[in-house]
Amino acid sequence: MKTEMTTEIKTAGPGTFLTHGWRLAAAGLLLALICGCGALKPAVSPHPRFYSLTGVPGAATATPKTVTMATATAPTLTVSPPHAAAGFDSRRIMYVRQADQFEYFAHNEWIDTPARMLAPLIVAAVESSGAFRAVVQTPSPAAGEMRLDTEILRLQHEFLQAPSQVRFTLRAYLVESATRRVIASRDFDAAVPAASEDPQGGVVAANRAVQNVLEALSAFCADAARNARMGK
Repeated sequence: MKTEMTTEIKTAGPGTFLTHGWRLAAAGLLLALICGCGALKPAVSPHPRFYSLTGVPGAATATPKTVTMATATAPTLTVSPPHAAAGFDSRRIMYVRQADQFEYFAHNEWIDTPARMLAPLIVAAVESSGAFRAVVQTPSPAAGEMRLDTEILRLQHEFLQAPSQVRFTLRAYLVESATRRVIASRDFDAAVPAASEDPQGGVVAANRAVQNVLEALSAFCADAARNARMGK
């Protein structure tokens, strides 16, 4: 008698492969959704920092120096809004790592344009000289015998040497209002080393550079006004 031996081989049917495939597809879709949600989240960026020009820290509240009071015959000076050369009329803080190549700090800005911040500082500095009966910032209904026009030529943090420094250059014209004749003109330049190689160190140096220029500008205006009066 022959005994037939049969071997039962179990094979996975098509339904099993389909089920496994759907599971893989679902897992892939879930992973894609998770990654997609992460990509949709806004990138976290540093909070911007804002700085101001005050001449020197605390200058706005500092007690002014004792000055000689102007005589009744002293001229009145009107101060025009300062202008700024191209590239320096922005709230962005400029720095230089290579000559003639200008860059801006990210996430660090002036609270206003340097020209707008400089205007009241000029008025206060020239007024402290005591050479004028009054110093008035325009636009104003007041008229003056003289007018001061200024332009910022440069305000930049220079990383061209160690330590870095901030350079501030201001051009000034003193004009006779009646004739529009330029009485005197001069370029003022100050470079102050930065205490640290970052925007904050540059801002501190910038305020000291501005203060140095304002002191020289005040003396310049006083001398020019005095000479103009003596020449009459």
